[in-house]
Amino acid sequence: MSKKIQKQSYMRLLRYAKPYRAKLAVGVISGFIVGGSLFGSFFWLKDFIKPFEKSPDGKISLESDLSGANAVLKQTPAAPSGADAKQSKEIDELEKFAGKLGLPVKDEQDRMTWQFFLLAISGFIVLWLVKSFATYLNRYYTRWVGTRVVADLRNEIFSKLMGQSLKYYGNMDVGQLISRCTNDTAAIESAIAYTIADATRCPMEIIACAGFIIYTSVINQNFVLPLILFIGLPAAVLPIIMLGRKIRKSYRKAYARIAEIVSRMHEVFTGILVVKAYHMEEDENDRFRSVNRVYFKTVVKALKFELMMQPLMEFVAVLCSIIFLVFCYAKGVKLSEIVVLIVPAVMAYQPLKNLAKINTYIQRSMAAADRYFELIDTHTEICEKPSAVELKEFKTRIEFKNVVFSYGERRILDDFNLVIPFGKVVAVVGETGSGKTTMANLIARFYDVNSGSVSIDGHDVRDLKISSIRNLIGIVSQNTILFNDTIANNISYGCRNASKDEIIEAAKKANAYQFIVDGRHPEGFDAVVGEKGFKLSGGEKQRISIARAILKNPPILILDEATSALDTVTEKLVQDALNNLMSHRTVFAIAHRLSTIKHADLIIVLSNGKIIESGTHDELIARNGQYKRLCDMQFGMHSPKDGTAEQ
Repeated sequence: MSKKIQKQSYMRLLRYAKPYRAKLAVGVISGFIVGGSLFGSFFWLKDFIKPFEKSPDGKISLESDLSGANAVLKQTPAAPSGADAKQSKEIDELEKFAGKLGLPVKDEQDRMTWQFFLLAISGFIVLWLVKSFATYLNRYYTRWVGTRVVADLRNEIFSKLMGQSLKYYGNMDVGQLISRCTNDTAAIESAIAYTIADATRCPMEIIACAGFIIYTSVINQNFVLPLILFIGLPAAVLPIIMLGRKIRKSYRKAYARIAEIVSRMHEVFTGILVVKAYHMEEDENDRFRSVNRVYFKTVVKALKFELMMQPLMEFVAVLCSIIFLVFCYAKGVKLSEIVVLIVPAVMAYQPLKNLAKINTYIQRSMAAADRYFELIDTHTEICEKPSAVELKEFKTRIEFKNVVFSYGERRILDDFNLVIPFGKVVAVVGETGSGKTTMANLIARFYDVNSGSVSIDGHDVRDLKISSIRNLIGIVSQNTILFNDTIANNISYGCRNASKDEIIEAAKKANAYQFIVDGRHPEGFDAVVGEKGFKLSGGEKQRISIARAILKNPPILILDEATSALDTVTEKLVQDALNNLMSHRTVFAIAHRLSTIKHADLIIVLSNGKIIESGTHDELIARNGQYKRLCDMQFGMHSPKDGTAEQ
């Protein structure tokens, strides 16, 4: 993965936060407040330590000093100079401020009074209250933005996949798509939602700690800790830089492996009937374990790099701390001076460690984002012209004119011509792969022709609004598609405003009403049909599909033979329902059972993408050509006279 692509992923993700910049600004400003309040709180450290520090004779020292805005009580017997002069000036200012408040600064023993000590504690509490509240705002608003951004990403990728062409779905694994919509976006969410807060707060905390250390070191003329800090900080950050790229690369592979797992699960669960029928459970278990094992190894490799960061950083931090303490011991530095420097240094370690985690999470999210944007940048959708015309009704004919269409290198239709007049039933027969379904897909503009044109009422379908084409067409396929919803909602799918009475009427015309209300499905129209309608029989599913088309009431009907796999009784019910559906409509029927199309106005026979015969049923039988041979193969030596084969 090139640096250019990595940078592109970062910038593209940031653009998704633009609509929520106000909330993000609140979170970022809160992060600055956290750093500022932390910086101010460090000035109180000596106030708590100095009054309890023992002098060389074992007594409590009365010595204290001022750091920033806080009192340090210190007696200066001689005229002060340099840092001491600054401290003396600060003492005088504080004493004046305390006097205005009516608070004594020192008692009779020259110690800090309890009133002033209480004031110092109160100031410290206020600062940490501000810090705590700002931390809450920082985390809430930045996580809100992160979670909202990921929700937008999911919406976008789902919408993008809805717009892809059928050709795209023919080349893609559905399990892979599901994984990218769920696992990849979840990886981005876990990273973004939890790292934006730290990324906007931790640098401020580190700057506050480092700034105070430098300030105090200048006051005390002790530059060892800043020196160690500026040497140790890059050393602590070095593992983050070194391991970041390896983490991203490893997690990218891991997301590809989890996609394989989801794909395998989807495929097996969808085909569970075949798996059990052929007693392949153990084989599928072995295949799944194999895929899962590869995923495990990939994740463990990524974890090795990820988990290496924190120990390396801790080692560098401890080493720097020991060097500092050894120096303080050798120089005889007082405890108060050590604490006032070491506490900010220790507090800087936690946000520094969080930054290491941030880098890990970011590398994870970028690995997922790379895969996400690969999907987003795939364009196979059927494009609609800006000047597309809306066709509100169908009046005259559908025409194929010199159509050429290929799937890849394989040509399906070759210079194909056909006219389907308004109100007629046109049936197409032919061997598998001859182009029957392709014709239906071109009418509905699920695909675009390579050359030539498909037109409705003289308008090239490429010049029409896609929505207007689909509104004119109803489809009943052999492979019935039902959703895991109620019977009523499956019937009204695509007709949002359908009333209950209209749904019932459509069910009656489709010969579906009886089985819905006779007790086989206790909840009636509110019965949930299950995944892909598995709670219904084949005939029930097909009649629900027909009811759906009846309710839509389209002028153009595409039938992909809906009776080819049914028993005789059910076939009669479904065929009657189809006859109700076909009445007063223009029908394009893909025929598998030739007995169902003998009353068609026109029957065409396809072979290798060309029409080799056309006519009515009787005309084609009389010609004794390919259609006659297909009838003989399907029904025996005699063609059907009344829809049944002679024995």
